[in-house]
Amino acid sequence: MDLQLQNKLVLVTGSTAGIGKAAAEAFLAEGARVIVNGRTEEKVQSVVDELSKHGTVHGIAADLSNREQSRTLIEKTKQIGELDILVNNMGFFEVKEFADVSDEEWLEYFEVNVLSAVRLCRAFLPNMLKRNAGRILNLASEAGIKPLPQMIPYSMTKTSLISLSRGLAEMTKGTKNVTVNSVLPGPTWTEGVANYMKGAAAAENTDLDAFVKDYFKVNEPTSLIQRYAKPEEVASTIVYLASEKAAAINGSAQRVEGGIIRSI
Repeated sequence: MDLQLQNKLVLVTGSTAGIGKAAAEAFLAEGARVIVNGRTEEKVQSVVDELSKHGTVHGIAADLSNREQSRTLIEKTKQIGELDILVNNMGFFEVKEFADVSDEEWLEYFEVNVLSAVRLCRAFLPNMLKRNAGRILNLASEAGIKPLPQMIPYSMTKTSLISLSRGLAEMTKGTKNVTVNSVLPGPTWTEGVANYMKGAAAAENTDLDAFVKDYFKVNEPTSLIQRYAKPEEVASTIVYLASEKAAAINGSAQRVEGGIIRSI
Protein backbone atom coordinates (compact mmCIF):
# COMPACT_ATOMS: atom_id res chain seq x y z
CA MET A 1 0.00 0.00 0.00
CA ASP A 2 1.38 3.39 -1.00
CA LEU A 3 0.85 5.71 1.99
CA GLN A 4 1.86 8.75 -0.10
CA LEU A 5 4.47 9.96 2.38
CA GLN A 6 7.32 10.47 -0.07
CA ASN A 7 9.35 13.59 0.78
CA LYS A 8 7.02 14.57 3.64
CA LEU A 9 8.92 16.23 6.49
CA VAL A 10 8.30 14.47 9.79
CA LEU A 11 9.41 15.43 13.30
CA VAL A 12 9.36 12.62 15.87
CA THR A 13 10.25 13.74 19.39
CA GLY A 14 11.97 11.38 21.78
CA SER A 15 13.08 9.28 18.84
CA THR A 16 16.50 7.98 19.88
CA ALA A 17 14.97 4.77 21.26
CA GLY A 18 11.77 2.78 21.68
CA ILE A 19 8.55 3.65 19.88
CA GLY A 20 9.92 6.98 18.64
CA LYS A 21 12.91 5.40 16.94
CA ALA A 22 10.74 2.67 15.43
CA ALA A 23 8.38 5.35 14.09
CA ALA A 24 11.27 7.30 12.58
CA GLU A 25 12.49 4.20 10.79
CA ALA A 26 8.97 3.35 9.56
CA PHE A 27 8.52 6.85 8.13
CA LEU A 28 11.87 6.55 6.33
CA ALA A 29 10.74 3.25 4.83
CA GLU A 30 7.82 5.16 3.28
CA GLY A 31 10.14 7.72 1.71
CA ALA A 32 9.59 10.53 4.21
CA ARG A 33 12.30 12.87 5.47
CA VAL A 34 12.65 12.55 9.24
CA ILE A 35 13.91 14.75 12.05
CA VAL A 36 14.95 12.69 15.07
CA ASN A 37 15.17 14.27 18.50
CA GLY A 38 16.69 13.41 21.85
CA ARG A 39 18.22 15.20 24.80
CA THR A 40 21.92 14.71 23.97
CA GLU A 41 23.86 15.53 20.82
CA GLU A 42 25.81 12.28 21.10
CA LYS A 43 22.74 10.06 21.17
CA VAL A 44 20.95 11.99 18.43
CA GLN A 45 23.97 11.80 16.12
CA SER A 46 24.33 8.07 16.77
CA VAL A 47 20.73 7.46 15.67
CA VAL A 48 21.11 9.77 12.65
CA ASP A 49 24.16 7.75 11.57
CA GLU A 50 22.29 4.48 12.10
CA LEU A 51 19.12 5.46 10.22
CA SER A 52 20.70 7.44 7.38
CA LYS A 53 21.03 4.28 5.31
CA HIS A 54 17.22 4.24 5.11
CA GLY A 55 16.76 7.80 3.82
CA THR A 56 17.10 11.49 4.66
CA VAL A 57 17.52 12.01 8.41
CA HIS A 58 18.14 15.22 10.35
CA GLY A 59 18.95 15.36 14.05
CA ILE A 60 18.11 18.04 16.60
CA ALA A 61 19.20 17.62 20.20
CA ALA A 62 16.87 19.40 22.64
CA ASP A 63 15.29 18.77 26.02
CA LEU A 64 11.69 19.63 25.21
CA SER A 65 10.71 20.03 28.85
CA ASN A 66 12.77 23.23 28.64
CA ARG A 67 11.06 26.25 27.07
CA GLU A 68 14.22 27.68 25.49
CA GLN A 69 15.38 24.36 24.05
CA SER A 70 11.90 23.77 22.65
CA ARG A 71 12.11 27.15 20.93
CA THR A 72 15.49 26.16 19.46
CA LEU A 73 14.08 22.91 18.09
CA ILE A 74 11.15 24.77 16.53
CA GLU A 75 13.47 27.27 14.84
CA LYS A 76 15.82 24.57 13.52
CA THR A 77 12.89 22.55 12.21
CA LYS A 78 11.55 25.54 10.30
CA GLN A 79 15.01 26.06 8.79
CA ILE A 80 14.88 22.52 7.40
CA GLY A 81 11.47 23.07 5.81
CA GLU A 82 7.72 23.19 6.30
CA LEU A 83 6.68 20.49 8.71
CA ASP A 84 4.10 18.05 7.36
CA ILE A 85 3.82 15.63 10.27
CA LEU A 86 4.43 16.14 14.00
CA VAL A 87 4.68 13.10 16.28
CA ASN A 88 4.83 14.07 19.95
CA ASN A 89 6.34 10.94 21.42
CA MET A 90 8.60 12.23 24.20
CA GLY A 91 7.60 11.19 27.69
CA PHE A 92 8.64 9.24 30.76
CA PHE A 93 7.14 7.05 33.48
CA GLU A 94 8.11 5.81 36.91
CA VAL A 95 6.55 3.25 39.21
CA LYS A 96 5.99 5.02 42.53
CA GLU A 97 3.48 5.17 45.35
CA PHE A 98 1.07 8.09 44.93
CA ALA A 99 1.78 9.45 48.44
CA ASP A 100 5.52 9.55 47.69
CA VAL A 101 5.27 11.75 44.57
CA SER A 102 6.31 15.30 45.42
CA ASP A 103 4.96 18.55 43.96
CA GLU A 104 8.22 18.96 42.08
CA GLU A 105 7.84 15.53 40.49
CA TRP A 106 4.24 16.28 39.49
CA LEU A 107 5.43 19.47 37.78
CA GLU A 108 8.20 17.56 35.99
CA TYR A 109 5.65 15.08 34.64
CA PHE A 110 3.57 17.97 33.32
CA GLU A 111 6.56 19.73 31.75
CA VAL A 112 7.94 16.60 30.06
CA ASN A 113 4.80 14.71 29.06
CA VAL A 114 2.32 17.50 28.38
CA LEU A 115 3.87 20.94 27.86
CA SER A 116 6.47 19.53 25.45
CA ALA A 117 3.59 18.55 23.16
CA VAL A 118 1.63 21.75 23.78
CA ARG A 119 4.56 23.93 22.74
CA LEU A 120 5.13 22.08 19.46
CA CYS A 121 1.44 21.93 18.58
CA ARG A 122 1.19 25.66 19.22
CA ALA A 123 4.18 26.26 16.95
CA PHE A 124 3.19 24.07 14.00
CA LEU A 125 -0.60 23.65 13.91
CA PRO A 126 -1.40 27.23 12.78
CA ASN A 127 0.66 26.83 9.60
CA MET A 128 -0.87 23.42 8.93
CA LEU A 129 -4.31 25.02 9.14
CA LYS A 130 -3.18 27.81 6.84
CA ARG A 131 -1.82 25.34 4.29
CA ASN A 132 -4.77 22.96 4.75
CA ALA A 133 -2.32 20.10 5.12
CA GLY A 134 -0.74 18.39 8.08
CA ARG A 135 -0.87 15.66 10.68
CA ILE A 136 -0.33 15.76 14.43
CA LEU A 137 -0.08 12.57 16.47
CA ASN A 138 0.25 12.67 20.25
CA LEU A 139 1.46 9.51 21.96
CA ALA A 140 -0.80 8.88 24.92
CA SER A 141 -1.33 5.46 26.53
CA GLU A 142 -3.95 2.98 27.61
CA ALA A 143 -3.20 4.41 31.05
CA GLY A 144 -4.89 7.60 29.91
CA ILE A 145 -8.19 5.73 29.89
CA LYS A 146 -7.41 3.03 32.46
CA PRO A 147 -5.24 4.88 35.03
CA LEU A 148 -2.61 2.76 36.74
CA PRO A 149 -2.50 3.12 40.54
CA GLN A 150 1.26 2.59 40.57
CA MET A 151 1.75 5.32 37.93
CA ILE A 152 -0.90 7.94 38.66
CA PRO A 153 1.09 11.03 37.51
CA TYR A 154 1.98 9.31 34.24
CA SER A 155 -1.63 8.24 33.73
CA MET A 156 -2.86 11.78 34.37
CA THR A 157 -0.54 13.24 31.75
CA LYS A 158 -1.66 10.70 29.17
CA THR A 159 -5.30 11.58 29.82
CA SER A 160 -4.29 15.20 29.25
CA LEU A 161 -2.79 14.33 25.86
CA ILE A 162 -5.98 12.59 24.77
CA SER A 163 -7.96 15.70 25.71
CA LEU A 164 -5.42 18.00 24.06
CA SER A 165 -5.61 16.00 20.85
CA ARG A 166 -9.39 16.06 20.70
CA GLY A 167 -9.50 19.80 21.42
CA LEU A 168 -6.96 20.55 18.68
CA ALA A 169 -8.85 18.29 16.28
CA GLU A 170 -11.90 20.50 16.77
CA MET A 171 -9.81 23.38 15.39
CA THR A 172 -9.32 21.46 12.13
CA LYS A 173 -13.02 21.25 11.38
CA GLY A 174 -13.68 21.80 7.67
CA THR A 175 -10.03 21.81 6.63
CA LYS A 176 -10.40 18.40 4.95
CA ASN A 177 -6.68 17.58 5.18
CA VAL A 178 -5.45 18.50 8.67
CA THR A 179 -5.92 15.91 11.39
CA VAL A 180 -4.98 15.53 15.05
CA ASN A 181 -5.18 12.14 16.73
CA SER A 182 -3.80 10.48 19.82
CA VAL A 183 -2.30 7.00 19.84
CA LEU A 184 -2.74 4.76 22.89
CA PRO A 185 -0.06 2.07 23.09
CA GLY A 186 -0.32 -0.58 25.75
CA PRO A 187 2.69 -2.15 27.46
CA THR A 188 5.45 -2.07 24.83
CA TRP A 189 8.84 -3.76 25.03
CA THR A 190 11.08 -0.70 24.81
CA GLU A 191 14.58 -0.39 26.24
CA GLY A 192 13.24 1.37 29.32
CA VAL A 193 10.63 -1.29 30.02
CA ALA A 194 13.15 -4.07 29.40
CA ASN A 195 15.58 -2.62 31.92
CA TYR A 196 12.81 -2.18 34.48
CA MET A 197 11.54 -5.75 34.06
CA LYS A 198 15.05 -7.23 34.20
CA GLY A 199 15.70 -5.40 37.45
CA ALA A 200 12.35 -6.42 38.92
CA ALA A 201 12.88 -10.06 37.95
CA ALA A 202 16.39 -10.08 39.42
CA ALA A 203 15.11 -8.53 42.65
CA GLU A 204 12.68 -11.45 43.00
CA ASN A 205 15.26 -13.98 41.84
CA THR A 206 12.91 -15.04 39.02
CA ASP A 207 13.56 -16.01 35.39
CA LEU A 208 12.80 -13.01 33.17
CA ASP A 209 10.51 -14.90 30.75
CA ALA A 210 8.47 -16.35 33.60
CA PHE A 211 8.34 -12.96 35.32
CA VAL A 212 7.02 -11.26 32.19
CA LYS A 213 4.44 -13.98 31.60
CA ASP A 214 3.22 -13.71 35.19
CA TYR A 215 3.14 -9.93 34.88
CA PHE A 216 0.31 -10.11 32.36
CA LYS A 217 -1.57 -12.74 34.31
CA VAL A 218 -1.40 -10.69 37.51
CA ASN A 219 -1.27 -7.05 36.38
CA GLU A 220 -2.93 -7.04 32.94
CA PRO A 221 -5.44 -9.91 32.97
CA THR A 222 -7.71 -8.13 30.46
CA SER A 223 -4.97 -8.05 27.81
CA LEU A 224 -6.09 -10.13 24.86
CA ILE A 225 -2.61 -10.63 23.44
CA GLN A 226 -1.05 -11.38 26.88
CA ARG A 227 2.33 -10.04 25.83
CA TYR A 228 4.22 -6.82 25.31
CA ALA A 229 3.68 -5.11 21.98
CA LYS A 230 6.69 -4.51 19.77
CA PRO A 231 7.67 -0.87 19.07
CA GLU A 232 7.30 -1.65 15.36
CA GLU A 233 3.66 -2.60 15.87
CA VAL A 234 2.89 0.77 17.41
CA ALA A 235 4.99 2.55 14.78
CA SER A 236 2.97 1.05 11.94
CA THR A 237 -0.21 2.57 13.39
CA ILE A 238 1.46 5.97 13.78
CA VAL A 239 2.64 5.96 10.17
CA TYR A 240 -0.74 4.91 8.82
CA LEU A 241 -2.56 7.66 10.76
CA ALA A 242 -0.08 10.16 9.35
CA SER A 243 -0.74 9.07 5.79
CA GLU A 244 -3.11 10.32 3.12
CA LYS A 245 -4.99 7.01 3.44
CA ALA A 246 -6.14 8.04 6.94
CA ALA A 247 -7.48 11.50 6.09
CA ALA A 248 -10.94 10.61 7.42
CA ILE A 249 -9.57 9.64 10.86
CA ASN A 250 -9.59 12.78 12.97
CA GLY A 251 -10.06 13.46 16.67
CA SER A 252 -9.68 9.80 17.52
CA ALA A 253 -7.91 8.07 20.39
CA GLN A 254 -6.50 5.12 18.47
CA ARG A 255 -5.86 2.12 20.69
CA VAL A 256 -2.84 -0.13 20.12
CA GLU A 257 -3.00 -1.78 23.53
CA GLY A 258 -3.75 -5.41 22.84
CA GLY A 259 -7.30 -5.22 24.14
CA ILE A 260 -6.45 -4.24 27.73
CA ILE A 261 -9.22 -1.66 27.81
CA ARG A 262 -12.34 -3.78 28.19
CA SER A 263 -15.05 -1.85 26.37
CA ILE A 264 -16.98 -1.86 23.13
